[in-house]
Formats: sequence, structure tokens, C-alpha cells
Amino acid sequence: MLKSIHGINNYFEIATKAIKTMYKQVKNTIFDENGLIKKGIIIRHLILPGHIQNSKKILKWIKDNMPQDTYISVMTQYFPTYLAKGDKYINRKLNIKEYKEIEKYIYTLNFNNGYIQELGDKEEEYVPIFDFSGI
Repeated sequence: MLKSIHGINNYFEIATKAIKTMYKQVKNTIFDENGLIKKGIIIRHLILPGHIQNSKKILKWIKDNMPQDTYISVMTQYFPTYLAKGDKYINRKLNIKEYKEIEKYIYTLNFNNGYIQELGDKEEEYVPIFDFSGI
């Protein structure tokens, strides 16, 4: 049985420690003349359905604890696969209400640099077919 996301009690502490460590290693983001990152980090965050408060908590922490020029990329492409399809906590995609709530929250935090992915409906088309029969 898939361990539910609710069983991961220390995710926030692990994630924030990892973000701080990555930033210490590379510092500020530096772009080349073509706009490609040469050095630095973009903090990517995947919004999970039913876990909007977790997203708000980590985004607020980033805003309050990281330099103001930190880049963020908020992703909405989650969809359940394999055993997640049977997990009542994460067995669906993000809905429009959840998306709008996070979108609004991001704007209230007033990040200087970042992106939010549009809510899509074709994510499954880009995932290769895996054979789990031998597991």
C-alpha cells in the first residue's frame, strides 16, 4: 500500500533545509547573454491536490527566508499514477479552485522572480509507459 502524503511529517523541515543548502552552494542566479541560467537555483514547487496549505506554508517560508531575487517555479502538473490512484489523499488532479487560491496567494506574496504553470489537462500524454509487472 502506498504510504500517504499525510505520513510524511517532516517534509517541511527537510525541504527548507535542502533549499538553504542549495543556496549556500550556488548563491545568486546568474544568466548568460541568451537568458539561460549559468549558475544559481530555481526553487520548483509542485502543488498537490488537497494540500494547498502545505504549498502556502513553503511559499511563505521562501518569501520570508530567501533573498528577494530568488526564482520560484510553481508547478501544477501533478496527476495520480500507479498506486497513487488508490490513495484517497492524492488520487486526483489539482482543481481550478485550488489553482486560483495558490495563484492569488503567490501574487499577495509579491515575489520578484518566478513562474506559475497554467493548469492543464494533457499531463498524462507526456508520461512514458512503465512496466511494473515485475515488481
